[in-house]
Amino acid sequence: MPANTTPLHWHKIAESLLEIERVKGNPWQVRIAGRDICVVVHNGKAFGCAARCPHAGGNMAQGRVNDLGQIACPLHQYRFDLRTGCNISGEGYFLKCYPVEENDDGVFVGL
Repeated sequence: MPANTTPLHWHKIAESLLEIERVKGNPWQVRIAGRDICVVVHNGKAFGCAARCPHAGGNMAQGRVNDLGQIACPLHQYRFDLRTGCNISGEGYFLKCYPVEENDDGVFVGL
């Protein structure tokens, strides 16, 4: 079966990473095309993920990011890798991730 070749639609969310890095490691929630997306700047790189935990719907923007680039749901502390969405704490859930890119025109999330 061929890989998904659906083109991404890029949505501008900020002028720069500095604009969204409000407090180091804290997530920021933004609504794009009817979807709530959680955006995190970690070690100078932006990551995007679903705003709700796949386990019990916790608001990921209220979670915390550790030094390893893992976001923890505020409800049950389930941890997810921001690069892959894989559940790190062993419960078997997967957090939807979205590409985030910065260029001279700003910061964009691909949906």
